[in-house]
Amino acid sequence: MPVAKSELDSIDLDNINVPPPDLVAYPLLPIRDTVVFPRLLTPLFVGRDQSVRALETALAADSRLVVATQRDPEVDDPALDELYPIGTEVIIGRILHMPDGTTSILAQGQRRVELVEFVQTTPFVQVRVRPLTEITERTLSTEALMRAVLALFEKCVQLDRNLPEDAYVAAMNIDEPGWLADMVASVLDLEVEQRQQILSTLDPAMRLQNLSIILARRLEVLELESHIQSQVQQEVDKSQREYYLREQMRVIQSELGEIDSQLAEVNELREKLAQIEMPDEVRARAERELRRLMAMPPAAPEVGIIRTYLDWLIELPWTAETEDNTDIGYVSRVLDANHYGLPNAKERILEHIAVRQRAADKMRTPILCFVGPPGTGKTSLGRSIAEALGRRFVRVSLGGIRDEAEIRGHRRTYIGAMPGRIIQTMRRAGTINPLFMLDEIDKVGIDFRGDPSAALLEVLDPEQNNTFSDHYLDLPYDLSNVMFITTANILDPIPPALRDRMEVIRFPGYIDEEKLQIARQFLIPRQLEEHGLTPDELRFSDEAVRGIIREYTYEAGVRNLEREIGRICRKITRKLAEGKRAPRHVTRSALHRYLGPPQFTESLVQESDEVGVAISIAWTEAGGDLMPVEVSLMEGKGNLTLTGQLGEVMQESAQAALSYARAHAAKLGIKTNDFDQIDIHIHVPEGAIPKDGPSAGITMAIALISALTDRAVRHDVAMTGEITLRGRILPVGGLKEKVMTAHRAGIKTIVIPRQNKKDMVEIPKKIQRDLKFVFVDRVNEVLPVALVSEAPKPR
Repeated sequence: MPVAKSELDSIDLDNINVPPPDLVAYPLLPIRDTVVFPRLLTPLFVGRDQSVRALETALAADSRLVVATQRDPEVDDPALDELYPIGTEVIIGRILHMPDGTTSILAQGQRRVELVEFVQTTPFVQVRVRPLTEITERTLSTEALMRAVLALFEKCVQLDRNLPEDAYVAAMNIDEPGWLADMVASVLDLEVEQRQQILSTLDPAMRLQNLSIILARRLEVLELESHIQSQVQQEVDKSQREYYLREQMRVIQSELGEIDSQLAEVNELREKLAQIEMPDEVRARAERELRRLMAMPPAAPEVGIIRTYLDWLIELPWTAETEDNTDIGYVSRVLDANHYGLPNAKERILEHIAVRQRAADKMRTPILCFVGPPGTGKTSLGRSIAEALGRRFVRVSLGGIRDEAEIRGHRRTYIGAMPGRIIQTMRRAGTINPLFMLDEIDKVGIDFRGDPSAALLEVLDPEQNNTFSDHYLDLPYDLSNVMFITTANILDPIPPALRDRMEVIRFPGYIDEEKLQIARQFLIPRQLEEHGLTPDELRFSDEAVRGIIREYTYEAGVRNLEREIGRICRKITRKLAEGKRAPRHVTRSALHRYLGPPQFTESLVQESDEVGVAISIAWTEAGGDLMPVEVSLMEGKGNLTLTGQLGEVMQESAQAALSYARAHAAKLGIKTNDFDQIDIHIHVPEGAIPKDGPSAGITMAIALISALTDRAVRHDVAMTGEITLRGRILPVGGLKEKVMTAHRAGIKTIVIPRQNKKDMVEIPKKIQRDLKFVFVDRVNEVLPVALVSEAPKPR
């Protein structure tokens, strides 16, 4: 056991029952990291100037000097208190001068001495010491301790290859207890503190007792090490034996010309298994299946099934992974270079990287859901995220999937069974941490074969996906390192349990200015490159791009915009290929020559105010659309007719609007009170398109009130909001898409529920400046905004 300086200093040397000898002075040789024992030969290296002079002085006299161990080996000129108080008087034997300038001596230990004081320090250190005399009397307890030390030392010599057998023979022939303790301590690989403790212990019995404790602990370590080594050796011998027998079998078969194809396949599979890192449970299953394959005849029907199963286990990534790029600046630059806008999605990815820098071991990989209209860059952004993070990108389209086995796979009892799409895609990825995109998750169906969305619950749940179970593998597979990103156009078809496991990030439609920038930075250069054109051969003016956006496309994304740009590029490329002269600059006035007449007008609103016609803003998968509501009155029996493929919710909104108008007829200025004598027909154009939702309630109410009061509705006013029987206007969803649609169509004023005012932060500043927003709580607040002040005069 190591001993502290205070313990060594506290040894009471004056109370030893021996007569104190006279003090003597010798040259001092401080040594590092070793201890010299009496009666034993110890090689020493001398290199310090003072030590060399002390050695020369000793050789000139009687070749005696004192050796003491330093407490701190880094000190070059130790003081008296920096040396252990007990040293050894030695006689210098052989001397060798080494090529590096140091001197090697062989020192013979004589007796223990106590350092009293320094006599001189220059040119070498001379120390005054008190020789210490040991008790050599042998008692029964001392005899027992000697035998115990010898027995322990014998076992240590047998187990420790670094201990020579001659050391035990020498120890057996020592009859003095103190000498035996010194000799065994000098042979063992002990710390300096332990050696010094043995040297500082003057009582031989106590010295043997301390040494026996050290030997017992060392023997425990050696026995444990020997046990581990024997186990390892048995495994190595077994592997070598199997290898030797297989090599013999292979050579014999090759000599006889009887090469077994199945055996060759088994050997190939065994080599692949040996080279792949996989969990113990998976390796045990693979080796068991391999043994089954070896025991089966080649014509057995299960041979192909087992072979395919082993191929899947071998080719799946179990431990291989790519290192994430956590440079936030680099990732931000890559995302900005590949996509314009989309601040929410980019900010979420940068936050993920920042957290990964600080707490990579504790964080969970996020599961994101990109929701937005087609063509807004959901799938391409996922590819850019994978490129920025340095991960592999894999994609699975879930549109039209109706079978649960598409996710979990089929059990091996079925003929032609295969793993599900998750495991198939992980095999294609080749790493355990790819960026996995599940596209069109809102298009997953359900039928008698199961619910695929229920199987996705385990895939997209961080608490469960670390042990994802595929029916084919029948083994747990870790998906916790995979970064899942799902895409959807709308959230309604996604089951609530599945939606709860994902972090939704919305992708709104682009405004005209954003589309112009996207076309300039991405679409036009890509189309020019794909059609073999250079920027010098074809250029698009900003007005031409705006014309394409407003007159030839009507969408929230930019997919059709890129398609129309591609049409122009194809026509220019054809002219160049025919050797004809082609224009180098595309202007807005020339668009009709390449794309034909405009498909859409810049302003979709009506040109004049009309009675019974109000404009509603509807949310669609493409972003949004204007939806005029028309009301006609005629003599009848009080019937209400609804046309235009209206859903149940929309029909109930029409009935609520009519009930409000009838209940407040006097306040609204409706002249007729006999509603049983008129029929009311509410029609929403584009009858081939199904429509539903409560947000057109306020529009139907205004159109009804307009028809009943014969007051025209302003043609540049659009509105959205759910209506109640008491005339309250409730908030609606999809406000950003609706506002952008109205702005694109030329609407000037938008009436929205006051409770939707909090959603205005999502509206771009430019659109807020271009439009007038009116926030209302009740229907009577809409009338002054939507209806003209007086009824139109008859023609």
